[in-house]
Amino acid sequence: MTTEKNLPPIAITMGDPSGIGGEILLKAAASGEYAGTLPNLFAIDDPNRLQSLARDLELDLVIQPIDNPAMARSPSGRHLPVLPLTDPVVATPGEPTGDNASAVIESIELATRLCSRGEVSAVVTNPIHKGVLFEAGFRYPGHTEFLAHLTGIDTPPVMMVAGPSLRVVPVTIHQGLAEALNTLSTEKIVETGRIAAEGLIKGFGLSTPRLAIAGLNPHAGEGGAMGREEIDIISPAIEQLAALGLSVSGPVPPDALFTPGSRPTYDAAICMYHDQALIPVKSLDFDQGVNVTLGLPIVRTSPDHGTAFDIAGKGIADPSSLIAAIRMAGHMATHWRKAAFGANT
Repeated sequence: MTTEKNLPPIAITMGDPSGIGGEILLKAAASGEYAGTLPNLFAIDDPNRLQSLARDLELDLVIQPIDNPAMARSPSGRHLPVLPLTDPVVATPGEPTGDNASAVIESIELATRLCSRGEVSAVVTNPIHKGVLFEAGFRYPGHTEFLAHLTGIDTPPVMMVAGPSLRVVPVTIHQGLAEALNTLSTEKIVETGRIAAEGLIKGFGLSTPRLAIAGLNPHAGEGGAMGREEIDIISPAIEQLAALGLSVSGPVPPDALFTPGSRPTYDAAICMYHDQALIPVKSLDFDQGVNVTLGLPIVRTSPDHGTAFDIAGKGIADPSSLIAAIRMAGHMATHWRKAAFGANT
């Protein structure tokens, strides 16, 4: 039977080295909660940088360079395997620089390539700072779009943020609110719902995932009195999703969708724009929230927070979201393998 322990290892990317990515990884690897409970994993980073950071944080942790993913073993509380980047990384906590952009990108590219070849079972990405990468010529709005490019996906992948209390999927993501509402369409909602359902089946083992579709306007438009998007855009999408055989409900008034009584009635909420989705999940599950990319041919998760330059290097960053992302990556990879090869693999 497949378990997280006999999967290929999970690759953890560096993220912006001036942020908290290295700190939360080292804290996770050194924690007693972590040791022995998660899949084999390794970081793609500069070993010397991580060892120096571990000393600064006074963590009893040895960084062990490896030549390939097969050498990775679960951290024992004292060792963290690291696959070295091509060049050394020099970073000052809280002071991002474009000088490290190529190393940040190399870490993501290498992790994705190894996962696509089956040498690793999942990729967990530490936070990047898109502004720094843009200055260095990075052409993608974020991790999600870059991973789609690297894996050759033509249709845009779907972002899900998942925590113990709630899973949410925004239809429009990294757009200003006015632009997001102008580009909202029946087709986008249908595609997002379809990919979300497939992801819940393949990555979470749900045979018939239940999707709740949020309305856009107050009271879900109240029959057109407060906006027609529910009538003209959202309801037709719900009908099409139902016609595909999916379990779908809505449009649900947004102010009622996330109440304690409503949340148990669905497996994921499909939301119309970024903040409609992320405000409730961050309010409920901030320390345990995980960013999951659905629609890729690989498993990818990430802690649901940013680089936190303001606290980088101060020893106060909380590794909980990264630990949750690693756990979820292992669970998802297990379900993927069962779906591909059967329950007894």
